[in-house]
Amino acid sequence: MRVLFVCAGNICRSPTAEAVLRALASQLAPQLRLEIDSAGTHGLHAGDAPDARAQAVARAHGVDMSRLRARQLTVGDFGHFDWILVMDRQNHAAALSLAPPQHRRRLRLFMEFAPHLRHREIPDPYYGVQADFELVFTLAEQAARGLLRELARL
Repeated sequence: MRVLFVCAGNICRSPTAEAVLRALASQLAPQLRLEIDSAGTHGLHAGDAPDARAQAVARAHGVDMSRLRARQLTVGDFGHFDWILVMDRQNHAAALSLAPPQHRRRLRLFMEFAPHLRHREIPDPYYGVQADFELVFTLAEQAARGLLRELARL
């Protein structure tokens, strides 16, 4: 099963989601064979490491994302990945505009996997404070747990 997380620049939310899912999958569902990646709807940060604030929050929770590098979403990603999970509706619209019609059904909001929470989107913390990065991590962790439950049922 191949999962791609998408946000705007691929330096805060989507690499956090990628790293969190990797960590949780190895602990909670090692039987699942997952390919996990992340990308941004624009290439402004291509090649950059995740935001230092996102890395610090992840590290505080025992998750290492230092080796990840930003990249831009491509048309080819839609044929390669089974699940393309976006962080917000704006990311969804941008990804949808790039998606070949036959692969549009692969696009979903990541927070759909945490229906018990009031958040439907993961807000962009880039211009925020430390607490915003903590919220991103918490939301990503909750949605990743729900995603793992879904993947285990398939």
